[in-house]
Order: sequence, then structure tokens, then C-alpha cells
Amino acid sequence: MSDVVFVADFTSDRQWVAGRSWAYPDGGPTNPNDNKLDHLTQDPAYFDNGTFRATRRSDGLWDTGLLTTEESAESFMVRTGDRLETRVRLPVGLGAWPAIWTWRDGGNEVDVFEYHPDNPDLLELTNHVRHRSSYVRDSAVRPGGEITLHVTFGKRSVVWLLNGREIFADARGVGPDWHAFLIVNLSVCAGRYHPKPEEGVDELSYGVESLIVRRG
Repeated sequence: MSDVVFVADFTSDRQWVAGRSWAYPDGGPTNPNDNKLDHLTQDPAYFDNGTFRATRRSDGLWDTGLLTTEESAESFMVRTGDRLETRVRLPVGLGAWPAIWTWRDGGNEVDVFEYHPDNPDLLELTNHVRHRSSYVRDSAVRPGGEITLHVTFGKRSVVWLLNGREIFADARGVGPDWHAFLIVNLSVCAGRYHPKPEEGVDELSYGVESLIVRRG
């Protein structure tokens, strides 16, 4: 049996800290070395009810929504053996870079997923802890599509399921004592690896309809 130990409430300032993360230089608000146009904002309009938004600024950057459990009142961390379950609505516009991932002390990163609409059927899945990744193509993955992902952070293998079907097991895992904070965000590409947003597009978004963590 497993117990639900975390149910995301994107309106909770006890679960989440908004608009800053130590995964960004100096905690943000920008991260140009990662080829991002992000300017993190604490405005709840950018993440309320699980809709993560980005809007164009006059200086060429984009105000973007990011939530992390790091330094929050509850300071929730996922741990070895936990299973994260989430349902997301993928973005449509070019330049959108949504992700759910983990972070602690300059590392401990596992990407539940990353997505870029210029590769419309492709999910990027990465275990940065033990350096294994996969690009997975699936007909369920498409701009505006809704998908369910289950990720188990196993000691010897991190396992990803898409809509109930296993799509990647990395055979590396995170080790026995791994733990890390959660980050949910929408970044905006700066054009080096994926296209920038198109001219005339001033807003991007994606939705996280649910996110829970089970333990046991």
C-alpha cells in the first residue's frame, strides 16, 4: 500500500514559494545562461489554479510563472521510492517550455517532463542525478493535448509511464538517500535550441490539472 503524502494546491503559500528558485542564478529572476527569456514573477495570476502563464515584457524578456516547494513553510521533498502522478495540458505556442522537475543544493534534478511545441509529439525525460535520458515520441503528445504521467523515483531505476503505459526505465535510479524539492514552471525559449515565440504572440500557457505524490 502507498499513502498520498502530497496533493498540489497551487493557491497555497504554505506548500509553495512563487517567483524564485535557487535553480536560477541568485534565485532569479532571470536565467539567460540556460537560454531562457524568463523573468520570474510572484504574481499569482501566473500560476493560479494550475495554469502556468508567460507574458511578453517590453524589455524582450517574459514574465513567467514558477512554483517551488523549496523554502516554503511545508518544505515538501520527494524521496527515493516516491511516485509522482500528474495530469497536464501541453502548450500550443512556439517558445513555450513547460516542465515539472526536482532540485536541491545545486543538483538532485530529475525532469518529470519537458516539452517544446516545435517537436509536437516528443517528451524529454531526464535523470540528471545519474545521467540518463530519453526522448519519447507518442501520438498522445501534441500541442494542446492532455496527458497523464506517473514517475517512480526508484533507487535503481526511475520509471516513467505515459497514460498508464511504461515509456522509459532508466536502469540508473537516484540511489537510496535521494531527496529533492519540487518545481513546476513555464519557461520561454531564447532561440538557441528551440524557436523563440513568434512575433505578435504575447502570451503562452500550459495547465497542471493535478499533481500528487505517493509514498510507501
